[in-house]
Amino acid sequence: MTASAATKKKVESLRSRIRNHNYQYHVLDEPEVPDAEYDRLVRELQDLEKEHPELITADSPTQRVGAEPIKAFGTIRHIIPMLSLENAFSEDELNDFHRRVTERLEIEIDAGLKYAAEPKLDGVAVSLLYEKGQLVRGATRGDGTTGEDITHNVRTIDAVPLKLLDKGYPSTLEVRGEVFMPREGFIAYNQQALQKGEKTFVNPRNAAAGSLRQLDPRLTAERPLDIYVYSVGLTIGGALPDCHSEILDRLQEWGLKICPDRKVVSGIKGCLEFYADIGRRRDSLRYDIDGVVYKVNRLDYQKELGFVSRAPRWATAHKFPAQEEITIVRDIEFQVGRTGALTPVARLEPVFVGGVTVSNATLHNMDELQRKDVRIGDTVVVRRAGDVIPEVVKIIPERRPKGLRIVKVPAKCPVCHSAVVREKGEAAARCTGGLICAAQRAEALKHFVSRRALDVNGLGSKLIEQLVAIDRIKTPADLYRLDRDELAGMDRMGEKSAENLLAAIEQSKDTTLARFLYGLGIREVGEATASSIAAHYGKLTRIMEADEQGLQTVSDVGPVVASRIHSFFAEKHNQEVIKSLIDSGLTWKETKPSPNTADGPLSGKTFVLTGMLSSMTRDEAKEKIQAAGGKVTGTVSKKTDYVVYGDKAGSKLTKAQNLGIETIDDASFQKILSDQ
Repeated sequence: MTASAATKKKVESLRSRIRNHNYQYHVLDEPEVPDAEYDRLVRELQDLEKEHPELITADSPTQRVGAEPIKAFGTIRHIIPMLSLENAFSEDELNDFHRRVTERLEIEIDAGLKYAAEPKLDGVAVSLLYEKGQLVRGATRGDGTTGEDITHNVRTIDAVPLKLLDKGYPSTLEVRGEVFMPREGFIAYNQQALQKGEKTFVNPRNAAAGSLRQLDPRLTAERPLDIYVYSVGLTIGGALPDCHSEILDRLQEWGLKICPDRKVVSGIKGCLEFYADIGRRRDSLRYDIDGVVYKVNRLDYQKELGFVSRAPRWATAHKFPAQEEITIVRDIEFQVGRTGALTPVARLEPVFVGGVTVSNATLHNMDELQRKDVRIGDTVVVRRAGDVIPEVVKIIPERRPKGLRIVKVPAKCPVCHSAVVREKGEAAARCTGGLICAAQRAEALKHFVSRRALDVNGLGSKLIEQLVAIDRIKTPADLYRLDRDELAGMDRMGEKSAENLLAAIEQSKDTTLARFLYGLGIREVGEATASSIAAHYGKLTRIMEADEQGLQTVSDVGPVVASRIHSFFAEKHNQEVIKSLIDSGLTWKETKPSPNTADGPLSGKTFVLTGMLSSMTRDEAKEKIQAAGGKVTGTVSKKTDYVVYGDKAGSKLTKAQNLGIETIDDASFQKILSDQ
């Protein structure tokens, strides 16, 4: 069926609206409509084009990914060469550039010559050619004279308009820009690749280059690529402004994306201030850069200055200190983090990189160490970006001496000599000495005294860190040996504060087995799991003697958690700390072993608690529900069976009533418990 005039008008209207929304989102970063509305417009256009395929055009927003894979890249000769820039690596070299420019223009060196300044993106230079406003060709820079035809791939980049906006653009317009992968997209893409077992990219620049060289545009479309346009090349028909900065403004009006961090500056002083400002903000930018570009802003000045060899005289790149260098690995040691994870660290032959001398670099974890196959004696590439910890990027295989040994994870913790375990499927190897390992001490203590654990009111993070720093507290048991005078002498403490804290420490001795278990900080043993274990076994000795198979009979305890619990209590250091805590006076009510809570009377029931209950605290109510096999969550949903409410119940009660979920007061809740 031939499309009616009304349908054709509707299709063009939809395309125009979608192009405008793309412009608002990608170019101006000011979306006008929610994603759902944008998706609705695209679907509506797709449906009309499916119904009337004769209306499909190459510049339709629906046609970004549609080309079949190609067998090889063709070549494109640039009518106007894509020249490189000369570099300035120091303030003196930049001053020399400015002096040469002003001398050739025969103006005073301090006359305030205007430069268009912008970050130098670390991506892939490309050329985009528009004929009558429609994208017809994309090419890489190549050698500056000839590049690869990547039209089918640049069409997949959302920030590249398939049709220019507004009017007044030249009938033939070639623009140059930098395709890059934003840092956030790069991290997300690599994380997905790791999950799929696929190869990851070394850095965002390699990611962008590799993505543009895919023979199948559908693969390129999956990559989070972006582009900033920074200049024009060939133009036929139409007039452009007389200044570079104004040309960029005009390109943005036509729908092309321009770097937002650009500025017109005055003289060498303005250049240096811009360089310093971008340098300070470098690590917070959404894209990688390796310097700043300065261009004489007036086009007539550019024409007068001309070119030398393969570079313009009117522009230069002021580079930042190198962020990657080559050096040799002298040793590989293992550092223990606050959660017990062992991080391999390369000790390097000192090398100047990123503006500082680097002698250590992280290898992240054992998976990364093995994937990169770094060995002591290897020659490696080291990267440093801003304040980020330097990392070993890769080895240089051809420089490896014969006989280098593969690095293995140590069997014992280098800090406390507890056993090191690396569970199947995990990247990190971990020290098992959580309660006695000095590297983990402060965090373990903070968890031990937290509200859901031993609940020591007044013992904050800062004070714990002070006590650990002076080696006064080595294990949680040392908390119960503190005295008033030494506490009163700590920062921001006095006699009254010390007395209050000692009272809180004394009060914490009267606890529950569930709280105590949770406070020990066993990996993945949260409140609910600790409650289930306490209810199942009733006594600490039974838990400590349980084997992995027996632990798995507890509700919510699987093979992995059972292994962690068993390993924790098998560690002699942990046994000694637990004995010391009990000797210090910690007590709780022990009970008879209960049946598996998975078969309990409230098994399969989900509760939400809100407000203040009169008969018990919410923590006590939670423990009773869990002991009976029930589950307690913090949010109301359709899966909630009961909402138990007390005084000053909040929005959870209202939501439950709106969803038709059964709500019960304190008395009814008590009856449910007594009936079990």
